[in-house]
Amino acid sequence: MKAQLADRPWGVLGIGVALAACVPWVASDFVTSVALSCLMYIALATSWSLFCGATRYLSLATSAFFGLGAYASATLLDVLPWPLVILGGAVVASVIAVLMGAAVLHLRGTYFAVLTFGMTELIRHAVTFVEKQVSGTVGRVLAVVPSNETVYLTVLAIAGGAIATAIVVKRSRFGLALAGIGADEQRAQTLGVDTRRIKIAGFALTAAFAGAVGAAMAVRWTYIEPPAVFSPFIGFQTVLIALIGGAASIGGPVVAAIVFSLLAETLRLQLPYGYMMVLGLLLILCVMYLPNGLASLWQRHGVRGGGRG
Repeated sequence: MKAQLADRPWGVLGIGVALAACVPWVASDFVTSVALSCLMYIALATSWSLFCGATRYLSLATSAFFGLGAYASATLLDVLPWPLVILGGAVVASVIAVLMGAAVLHLRGTYFAVLTFGMTELIRHAVTFVEKQVSGTVGRVLAVVPSNETVYLTVLAIAGGAIATAIVVKRSRFGLALAGIGADEQRAQTLGVDTRRIKIAGFALTAAFAGAVGAAMAVRWTYIEPPAVFSPFIGFQTVLIALIGGAASIGGPVVAAIVFSLLAETLRLQLPYGYMMVLGLLLILCVMYLPNGLASLWQRHGVRGGGRG
């Protein structure tokens, strides 16, 4: 029985990836586009939760890593094969995350959140300045891009990789160290955990996935510019999806990303501001009644079901 329960996440992940891989060939372009948006936020929210959900650090730097990955893709697309372009976006984002983490991860709470948002804006303006100085304009035209099916399968692979990594990390000593930092960082230090190294490594791991997603999604636009790829909306929505779904869980952010991507496509056409209102309302309700997110609903159901059995 224990072995079956231990294998269950991998079976669910395998079935989900297999079904999602069929979408571009059996569904319309619109449905495929919505599915791509779902996969994008699954990857972003899951990787954000991997670090922030465990340590309880509220990072607002997702859009910085996404944007760095997008610009790395735009720069490398003409000179490297597609897999190395994605890897390049992940590496650039993780390197910046190591530098950023070394500077701000000694802070917690509001100070950490504000500083990560401030550094995101600093990176956006720095990229804008370099673009003006080097190319004389702001933004890049992407002339040669891979097919839509290639992009879709790439983002699917990144999302699947993010979920698989979250499963592995949660069951590892590294994941236990991250959880220990979230529970009581000083106590974790007294128990021999190198909290500084663990935090920087976790932060860089989160950034790598965000950078990879940014590199893959950049080719969906024929023209990219800093305000689009460094949009605070990407970072805020990632955080809200993870918190509403349940940042401490693996399935919660996945379900929330799917639900809110579908809501976004439905409400943006009919009620342009309705989506953010719904998102804000659900966040308020979750904070008031479900502090551990929507994942606590099926966790409670599982506990009750286990008690009856």
